[in-house]
Order: sequence, then structure tokens, then C-alpha cells
Amino acid sequence: MNELNEPRWAVLSARGCEALGLSYVEAAELMRRLVREKISGVAIITDEAAHRVSLTENSPTRQARRNGTRPRR
Repeated sequence: MNELNEPRWAVLSARGCEALGLSYVEAAELMRRLVREKISGVAIITDEAAHRVSLTENSPTRQARRNGTRPRR
């Protein structure tokens, strides 16, 4: 089976993970829709990479930066 047809693609935006488990065609359709809605930072990545991004997004350092504060040491 071609990897592009497998449900292993995710769509990220500046808002976070928009969807997981898509075929590449489905991800591209969602990406086009988000771009039409003027959502920035849209990208197609693998589900595996999206899971790593979500772990990074939830880290204390990342949370502190988002809040404009310094991370605790």
C-alpha cells in the first residue's frame, strides 16, 4: 500500500493539531480549507511527528513561553 493512502497524516496549524489519522489527500483538503479560512502555520506531517509536537507543546517550558513567563528551574 502506498504511504500516501495510509491514515498516517496529521494537519497542524498555529492553533495546534487540527486532525490526525488522515490519508494525504484528506490532509491536503483540510489544509486548503484552513488556508482559505486564513489560519496560519498550516502544515501536513506524520501522525508520529504530531504526537511528538503535542508532547513538546505540553512541556512546562513551552507553557511558560506561551504565557509570557519564564520556566521554573
